Parts: sequence; structure tokens; C-alpha cells
Amino acid sequence: MKGFDPKFNNFPDYILGITHKIWEEKKVETLNNYYSNDIPVRSPSSIIIGNKAVIDATLATLSEFPDRELLGEDVIWSGSPKEGMLSSHRIFSTATHLKAGSFGEATGKRISYRVIADCHAINNQINDEWLVRDVGGIVQQLGYNSADFAHQQIRNEGGISNCIKPFTASQDVAGPYKGKGNDNEWGDLFAEILTSIMSGKGDIIHQHYDRAGKGYYPENKMAVSFSEIETFWMSFRNALPSAAFTIHHKIGREDPFLPPRAAIRWSLIGKHEGHGRFGQQTNAYIYVMGISHAEFGPWGLRNEYTLFDDVAIWKQIHLHEGRE
Repeated sequence: MKGFDPKFNNFPDYILGITHKIWEEKKVETLNNYYSNDIPVRSPSSIIIGNKAVIDATLATLSEFPDRELLGEDVIWSGSPKEGMLSSHRIFSTATHLKAGSFGEATGKRISYRVIADCHAINNQINDEWLVRDVGGIVQQLGYNSADFAHQQIRNEGGISNCIKPFTASQDVAGPYKGKGNDNEWGDLFAEILTSIMSGKGDIIHQHYDRAGKGYYPENKMAVSFSEIETFWMSFRNALPSAAFTIHHKIGREDPFLPPRAAIRWSLIGKHEGHGRFGQQTNAYIYVMGISHAEFGPWGLRNEYTLFDDVAIWKQIHLHEGRE
């Protein structure tokens, strides 16, 4: 771990350690050291630039959910300390909605949801990030649905002209990380599986998933075995039938005491011109930022974790329709 604080044993230890310190120890000021001053952080809801914006967003979340815990399920990574490393960090969060904030008046409800953050780190500092949070899962547990919450967001933020616009490729900025991941058979296999699914080849699920496999999906849903996993993917893809699927980053890993794993960051860009996950077609032009993790076992893909932000997608649909 050349260039990193010697208290960290390895890269996953670094990622898990600083996450715990920032969020659960509430040492938010350490972001001044662990994040670069001009870091771009892209999420489906927006893009923010700079450490100050990251600190402000962190404080706002901690105010609304002061007891939030971030349980690190996995860190799938590539690179080297010398060249820089990219972690795809999957988090299972628990929290209680105790104060008013971006999710409305306090409800007192206890929630759980997943987040996957792709972070580039070099010399003990993160300087590039992609973050996907299951916002749909959060709002459903707080008593809303994703479509209605997205509509309310637009109204709360000042209407169509003034509201925060969801992230799209045209808003992106070039960050310091230029890597594409690594060459590994498990990353290659998962990329092949996702590409086939996005090409409408539903039989790929029967070929490559374990019959007892589970899929953990947006809006806090779990699918079990072939038919439920296929139903999720086909409903999503049918909504955007001609959209272009692109893999932006691919990692495969084999580590002691862990199954072979893979992490893929991807996008789906195109018109909402089909009936599926997002209701009747609207012809809205949609950008979907997604991150997927996979764990493989002796009988195929055993556990799959895919995240995208349903609220950000519905917001794009409402903005297209001019709905205020």
C-alpha cells in the first residue's frame, strides 16, 4: 500500500476504514484529507464537483438519518497503489428517518437499502467517484412510490425550469481516472451475461445462473431463481427496447475465503418507447447509470446485485412530459 497510511492493511481495509470513520464515527472533517478538492462525484440524481459539496451532502444525510450504519458487504477492486486503484464498494445501510430533509418530514421509520460506490484512490486520497443508491427502495419504505416521489421532487425544487436535473452523459466531466478495470475471466463472463441480457437473450439466465441464485434489485426487491430474475431484467429492458447498453468499467477477482466475483459499471441510454418497468411509453430520452456485482458458485451465478435509481429515471420521464 505504497502512498497510503500504513494503518491500512490493504485496499479493502482502506475503503471500509475511511467509510466507517466518515459516516459512523461522524468524522466528516476527514473528507478534507481523504477526498480531493476537485473530486467529481456522479450519481443518477446529479453530479457534484468538489470536496465541499461532498461534505455538505454528507452532513445533510447525517442530519436526516443520524444513526445510519454502512455495512460493507464487499469491495471488488482493481489497479495498484502506484497507478491508482478502483474500488467497487457494495454497502448495506440501515438508518432511521429522524429529521426532515430531502426525503420530507421525519417519519421515524427504520429503513435498509444498498449503495454501490466506485471510487478511484491514489496516495491515500479518493479523487474520482460514481455512486448509485437505491433511492427507490428508500422512498418506498418511507411510504411513497418512485414515480410520485420524483414528481414531488420537481415541485419542491422549484418546478421544471429550476429543479436539479438528473445526471446524463452530457453533464459528465473528465476525472483523473482513465482505467477500464482489469482482464479477468469472471469479469469477462459477467460482462458477457449482462450484454446478452440487454440484447434480449433471456435464455442466458438459464445458461449461466444457479437455479438457486438470487438477484438483489432496485426498490429493495429480491428475485429468486430463473423466472423471477428474468422477469426483472425483461421488464426493465422492455421499457427501453432500443436503448444503447455500454459497459464502462469491468473488474473480476478471486480472493481467499471469497467466491469469484465481478463488478460492472454500465449505462443504458435511449427512449422510453416500450411498456415495462416504467409504465406506458412516453418517448422520454432516458439515461440510466447502473452498477452490478456478481458472485459465482459451482453451479453458476449465485448472487447478483444490480442498482440503478428509479426516482431519477421517473424524474426524467416527468421532465419530458412537462409534469409539475
